[in-house]
Amino acid sequence: MLHTPSLPAVLRAALDPAPAHAPAPGDRLAAVLAPLVESPEPSLIFTVRSAGLSRHAGEVSFPGGLVDDGESPADAARREAFEEIGLDPAAVRIVGSLPAVHTYVSAILVVPFVGLLEREPSLVPSEAEIQEIVRVPLSQLATVERTMTLPRTDGGTWEGWAYPVNGHTIWGATGFMLHSFLDILREEAPWALG
Repeated sequence: MLHTPSLPAVLRAALDPAPAHAPAPGDRLAAVLAPLVESPEPSLIFTVRSAGLSRHAGEVSFPGGLVDDGESPADAARREAFEEIGLDPAAVRIVGSLPAVHTYVSAILVVPFVGLLEREPSLVPSEAEIQEIVRVPLSQLATVERTMTLPRTDGGTWEGWAYPVNGHTIWGATGFMLHSFLDILREEAPWALG
């Protein structure tokens, strides 16, 4: 009988356990948490940002934000997830990070961490920042993934990945992070995608 490794073991082996990213001059460092609920089926938790925010209003993202002075990116990801959706930092097992993503419009280097949750957590969105919390099974994300091309204001084009789910579209920096994560799972743990 073949042994199937556990999802946490696969992710620990595939993700960067100690990312050391430094933003370029003029850029800022941020971190996000990709909360991965293991049971009853592997699912990711996203936020829909409030429409009244000055940046990225209404967009779907992982909880996160800028890293404070003296704070590690992993600690910033946990703190922001607590502030935005009430996720208990003690309930999250960070298993590593995905490749960092640079957002050119806001000049931010974002380090995405994958945090495991054994079961569905009790969450409460921050009224000031979060309009909605969305949980999406990995199998659904893998099925709806498509490429997306948009015109840029400088005359060029932006190309990335898009995921239409639950009346929303995940794209932009979060789309790049999600594509990277799904690629790891396709290679190392296809059984996690259903």
